[in-house]
Amino acid sequence: MGVKAKLANIYAGYVVKKNRSWINNPIQAQQKTFRYLISNAEHTAFGKDHSFERIVNYKDYKKAVPIRTYEEIKPYIERIINGEYNVLWKGRPMYFAKTSGTTSGTKYIPISKESMPYHVMAAKHALLHYIYETGKADFVDGKMIFLQGDPVLDEIGGIKTGRLSGIVAHYVPKYLQKNRMPSWETNSIKDWETKVNAIVDETINEDMRLISGIPSWVQTYFEKLIKKADKPVGEIFPNFNLFVYGGLNFEPYRQKFKQLIGRDIDSIELYPASEGFFAYQDQPDRDDLLLLTNHGMFYEFVPADEIFNKQPTRLSLNEVQTGVNYALIISTNAGLWAYNIGDTVMFTSTKPYRLKVTGRIKHFISAFGEHVIAKEVETAIQTAMAQTGASISEFTVAPQINPADGLPYHEWLIEFETQPDSLNEFARIIDKSMQVQNVYYKDLISGKILRPAVITPVKKSGFDNYMKSIGKLGGQNKLPRLSDNRKIADFLYDNQLVIS
Repeated sequence: MGVKAKLANIYAGYVVKKNRSWINNPIQAQQKTFRYLISNAEHTAFGKDHSFERIVNYKDYKKAVPIRTYEEIKPYIERIINGEYNVLWKGRPMYFAKTSGTTSGTKYIPISKESMPYHVMAAKHALLHYIYETGKADFVDGKMIFLQGDPVLDEIGGIKTGRLSGIVAHYVPKYLQKNRMPSWETNSIKDWETKVNAIVDETINEDMRLISGIPSWVQTYFEKLIKKADKPVGEIFPNFNLFVYGGLNFEPYRQKFKQLIGRDIDSIELYPASEGFFAYQDQPDRDDLLLLTNHGMFYEFVPADEIFNKQPTRLSLNEVQTGVNYALIISTNAGLWAYNIGDTVMFTSTKPYRLKVTGRIKHFISAFGEHVIAKEVETAIQTAMAQTGASISEFTVAPQINPADGLPYHEWLIEFETQPDSLNEFARIIDKSMQVQNVYYKDLISGKILRPAVITPVKKSGFDNYMKSIGKLGGQNKLPRLSDNRKIADFLYDNQLVIS
């Protein structure tokens, strides 16, 4: 064990023990955060518009501040872009994190000087918790790679703007600068395919020990490495033993990663977003995430089936229950107030508060009232892979409302790495899992409203072609697991990317 690794072990113990103060007292931490947010924004334009000076408690806050989407907070963002100060938060944002919206075009999410440190600190603390729990710190003595967005920032309204991962690249600690890859020049390549090829060339002969990124894009990197070296990733990088990821459920990829690497490795799941860093996996032997209750954000939760109601039930942290699907609502020290980020979560524990990300509000299938969510389809496909030995690269699910013949159905469009011996058996296992998980779906099948799931294999790189067609190949972009329309399915059929 090198000097850096020994120091990392000592530092990890200090940080984890310090974090226990808020982990063990989450409600007090949230109450303190709530008071801090209200008092600091009282004299902003938003605070004055919503009478923050009269807000004493959460009940007052719910009355004064309605839940908002980006489209509804956009007028305040535009005031900031036009040069106004003290609009959503005191002063002006340090950055705008640029993301893609479905109805509002490009979204500009404010990051303040108060919120920026938490984006960096949360990721660092996730690694320190891992070191503390496992004693494994050797990765700090080798090279680390972070597959992320372009760190070259644009500017709008005098505020630096870019993808969150590109912004965070400016805050890599000095003690990791020599370990971090790829180089700034390679990381700044805009075309994703060109960038990945350059990363392969730059890293293939290095002592890579930690690799981080969205699973689907790391898989592409691994496949290119193997093609060039003609051996598994685990032989190319013999000391590679830790994968850090966020943004997608890793389980559908785990089997494929083991095949590409040639062995099992440890992994850490993160839950970051442009709006804030919400949770991370603090226990390697658990598959749920610790909610960060003292990171400058006040959380609210709305039962997912009420999120589109005019007056939905709004709950603070101490009111949530395990096993319920909630829409996540946040108020932050960057000036987002009762903001619906579009994610759904489910608590697995309340002592401490741990959760799983179950999907996106806009990514669901309910063409017939079935309310199918991402967690359900991911569980179903994992079950089918485990029982058949199949492996996949990507998949998405879409409703087929008007089939040429027979009843409507859910179409599972799957890019297989290893196809099962029987697609019919694979479909049967998926459908059985879906019926076990979702009573509405089960009723539609048994009531002869829907027929069982249909599997359609997709040609190699079919989904990459789709993502490229919409300008979202690579980086932090993710293929939706499911949708209430056939936009992706129609593209695949129209471009002859399905296997009939």
